[in-house]
Amino acid sequence: MGYLDNIIGRYKSMRSMRELNQIYTRQYALIGIGNHCVSNLLPVMQYLQLPLKYICCTSEKKSSLISQKYKGVKGTTSLHDILYDDNISGVFVAANPHSHFRIANEVIKSGKHLFIEKPPCENERELKSLVDAIRLYGSQHIIIGLQRRFAPATQILQKRLRREGKRHYHYRYLTGLYPEGDALLDLFIHPLDYVTFLFGEAKVRAADTVSSKDGGQTLFLVLEHQDVTGMLELSTDYSWQDALEQLSISTNKGLYVLDNMERLNFTPRRSAVFGVPLEKVYRNNATAVVNLYGRNGFVPTVGNHQIVSQGFFSEIKAFADMVEGRYEADSSFGLESVSHVYSLMAEIKTVEVR
Repeated sequence: MGYLDNIIGRYKSMRSMRELNQIYTRQYALIGIGNHCVSNLLPVMQYLQLPLKYICCTSEKKSSLISQKYKGVKGTTSLHDILYDDNISGVFVAANPHSHFRIANEVIKSGKHLFIEKPPCENERELKSLVDAIRLYGSQHIIIGLQRRFAPATQILQKRLRREGKRHYHYRYLTGLYPEGDALLDLFIHPLDYVTFLFGEAKVRAADTVSSKDGGQTLFLVLEHQDVTGMLELSTDYSWQDALEQLSISTNKGLYVLDNMERLNFTPRRSAVFGVPLEKVYRNNATAVVNLYGRNGFVPTVGNHQIVSQGFFSEIKAFADMVEGRYEADSSFGLESVSHVYSLMAEIKTVEVR
């Protein structure tokens, strides 16, 4: 028993030392202080102990309160305070989406590393302008806050899908009404980005939209990738209280079902002989569902927090690690990585609305 206790103690000590060695020395700034920042971004920054020097907002009243709320952080309404401070290495931008393009352009010109929430801009023309600015002013580290790319379930899916022949997929992304913005750009960019991230560039094989009198919008899509075809239902005609995001992927080995980025299950494909399904012959031949990922609500650790399962934690840590020089630049998370998504959205906008 003493030997086992010693092994467990050494493991806990190593884990603790590893956490304590995760020190960030560069300085950072945050532009925007809305609900998303307060609920998802700032808690991760505080957990990682990122040296946050500025929080920038448009309200003088808010900026004066920031220094009281967050010790050691300076509230400001001046973007120039951040851009001309040589001590700032990384800038997080999570402001009004309509201002993202302008702010991103300024940050890129300043030579600072950029984390920008989605959408980084409003159309293909603006995206190309930002990419050109990067080439002109230098290749900073840039990450777009499409957090599903960084979710633990995504990493598992990517590894398994590389080894399996994909057949087709079905994606349902259902929310309530969205009168405050452009549903395609602000909401549907998430599933469109996710399928291009998992399956590569896509072409619209078929598309249709249905609009309701109260403002609900439903978009039906059939997308064709290089080696898989998918069907998507993207809608604001349901409920925010019971919002649903479910991705089902059929492969040669079985069926993957990802629910709200919180749970990933795999069901092995049923056996067949000469096209005859054996489950019709042997009715008790049950196939077990394998849980590949799911949060453990009983154990209150960081890994079981929704901020982790949704990908917010890993995207911020990945950006900070790039800024600190721990990883090389990864263009798969930068502005050019969403070019196919913006092409899809431009094509979808041409679909006639009923």
